[in-house]
Amino acid sequence: MVHMRMVVVIFGEDVAFGGVFRCTINLADKYGKDRVFNTPLAEQGIIGFGIGVAVGGATAIAEIQFGDYIFPAFDQIVNEAAKYRYRSGNLFNCGKLTIRAPVGAVGHGAHYHSQSPEAYFAHTAGVKVVIPRSPIQAKGLLLSCIRDDNPCIFFEPKVLYRSAVEQVPVKDYMIPIGKAEILQEGSDVTLVGWGTQVHVLREVATMAQQKLNVSCELIDLRSILPWDVDTVCKSVVKTGRLLVSHEAPITGGFAAEIAAAVQNECFLNLEAPIERVCGYDTPFPHVHEPFYIPDKWKCFEAVKKIINY
Repeated sequence: MVHMRMVVVIFGEDVAFGGVFRCTINLADKYGKDRVFNTPLAEQGIIGFGIGVAVGGATAIAEIQFGDYIFPAFDQIVNEAAKYRYRSGNLFNCGKLTIRAPVGAVGHGAHYHSQSPEAYFAHTAGVKVVIPRSPIQAKGLLLSCIRDDNPCIFFEPKVLYRSAVEQVPVKDYMIPIGKAEILQEGSDVTLVGWGTQVHVLREVATMAQQKLNVSCELIDLRSILPWDVDTVCKSVVKTGRLLVSHEAPITGGFAAEIAAAVQNECFLNLEAPIERVCGYDTPFPHVHEPFYIPDKWKCFEAVKKIINY
């Protein structure tokens, strides 16, 4: 992956020895410590440095060790990276910057290692936000981010590092950013999610078919910014019902944007109000995590609610 460009550097906290999730293991030995290296514990500095590297002509891959700690770098991402091309009238850009960060629940992370911050960045023109559901998807989408001409934020659901296992092709391939994937066709309810929640919704679709004889169409959004409005709306026109689910808090979560867009485009096709099954508007809890996350039972109840509306 790294050898495809002449000058590619990857850096972050503990990246040189492989990172806390072992995503960069052996890269320093293979490509050298001048291309794979550790940084100080300063997220603002990591992203600021990455912007400079990208502006200088290299391809920069910056790792934020946990997505929860991306907020010190918020100004660099939102006010610098995202606006660099615009404010220079396209004379300069930092499009060869990709920011990787683990996100989401992991079973024991509590409030500082479990957050899902994608909605904060969905409000920012000039960056792309991508969240894969599996190893095969992760490789293709990450390569697309690295080669994209815009700064990209690549959020990696951390629970999937160990629980999602696939035979990933060794060949080079890319998956387009901004294109959702229909994982299961259905006729009664559209289910939309991304990252870990796609696996939850897959279980829900099976439960709905077995217990309710309800056919669910399952869509993995894959990209938050840009997001595939057409695929979602075409599905809702067919099913007449929509459930969107994510781990982030419900208020201001990206499900609200999807619901607003679908209501605007598909109002006369809706058979029931759009349902959102999301995290609560509280800090992410520790011992109460099982009650916080939008699990399959909460989603299943929402399916029953919209079917019986």
